[in-house]
Amino acid sequence: MYTNTIEADASTEPDMSWREDALCAQAGPEFFFPAPGSSTREAKLLCSACEGRLACLEYALRNDERFGVWGGLSEKERLLLRRDQDRG
Repeated sequence: MYTNTIEADASTEPDMSWREDALCAQAGPEFFFPAPGSSTREAKLLCSACEGRLACLEYALRNDERFGVWGGLSEKERLLLRRDQDRG
């Protein structure tokens, strides 16, 4: 039987505490991962009122989240933001 003896280093674990009070936890995943071509307006509106929005966006950018609304930005908006950051 294989036993993993490697313990996670807390300094390398992403801070996910923002999720505890995030408004998205009350809405459900389909709200933030709409079908292709569907509106993301409602999800972005909810994100704009969330205290964890910036931490959520930072998490999405750091972990290259490619789908859904994270931190108030759609996939395309995050891609554009990454490109702008790479140029700057």
